[in-house]
Amino acid sequence: MKKNKLKTRKSASKRFKITGTGKVLRRAQNSGHLRRHKSKRAIRNYHKYVEITGKTATKIKQMIGIA
Repeated sequence: MKKNKLKTRKSASKRFKITGTGKVLRRAQNSGHLRRHKSKRAIRNYHKYVEITGKTATKIKQMIGIA
């Protein structure tokens, strides 16, 4: 019997990055809109990627097809 191929969920692969060591990264939240009242330092900090840990990270890895 042939097994089906694993398909990556494209929405997950576009939103998350996986590093060489296997960490799952996402973009910082609160960076989309309503930026007028936020400080310049806060807006700069939104450019950084944030690590996802725990069961959420394993679920995302399954969606992308790594785990």
